[in-house]
Amino acid sequence: MEQFNSSLVPFNISSNPGEPSPTSLVSIRLVPVVVLSICFLLGVPGNIAVIILKPNWQHLSSLSQSLMLNLAISDLICLLPLPLWIYTLLYSWTLGLVACKLLTYFMFCSIYSSLLTVTLLSVQRYLQVVNLQNCLDQAGRRRLIVLLWLVTVILSIPALVIRQVIEEQHGTSCTDSHAPPSQLVAVLLSECLVGFVSISVVAFSYIGVQRKVNQAAFFNNPQTARLITSIIVTFFVLWMPYYITNVLGVSAILQKNDGLWMFCLKSWNAVSGLVFVISCLNPFLYAFAFKNMCTVCKEREH
Repeated sequence: MEQFNSSLVPFNISSNPGEPSPTSLVSIRLVPVVVLSICFLLGVPGNIAVIILKPNWQHLSSLSQSLMLNLAISDLICLLPLPLWIYTLLYSWTLGLVACKLLTYFMFCSIYSSLLTVTLLSVQRYLQVVNLQNCLDQAGRRRLIVLLWLVTVILSIPALVIRQVIEEQHGTSCTDSHAPPSQLVAVLLSECLVGFVSISVVAFSYIGVQRKVNQAAFFNNPQTARLITSIIVTFFVLWMPYYITNVLGVSAILQKNDGLWMFCLKSWNAVSGLVFVISCLNPFLYAFAFKNMCTVCKEREH
């Protein structure tokens, strides 16, 4: 079977099996380059604006403010290295093994931090709107953020272990194409576990919030319903293709199915860019549009 190339990437920057021509490589990578460029141009200013302006934060609880700030910082860290990855997609990796491992590691730390922060925000919204609970003092909030980053640091360790700089026909790539299949299966399954749990928690929490809003005869705000729907749909649509491809990758490895594995390689190049779209959209979904959800909390308290 062809040498495996995992999804543990910001995106795959190695050549696909079969060694396509340089012209073909450029055309294959053009769409991810355009998507990533747009994410950088929109997402970086958007997250900086959230950190500096703190829009509508006067309506948020202290815990929500801490999580919103952590989300913006995580997304900003995720998006800032995009010009380097874009250059690498178009040309070649030139920074050596240490930079390859560290940049990928920090990228995964920021992605996991963003994913877990969104999950915690959904739980916090559920508890505040449905159960009217405003828990955690200042020390508790700090411990929660520290715990969140500790989990992300642990979850991102595989990037340090299996990431390598590989010489290929069309240049040097920062990839994990030479990792043993057993490691790839473990990594893909761990990613899927975290992802599916997070998606389930977010969906359950916001559906619970929506039901409580609909039950409140004194409060009926279509904007809040649209916001909740957009959060769930965006989170599901942008994350699920990545995790579904991971599941197919695990199946391809276990079955030693070359055709399915080739399909996964091509799919990862497409769906992994959606991860950065999420970091680009988060400021608009959470920071700039959360005022309506806070109004629900205030109405529920009276």
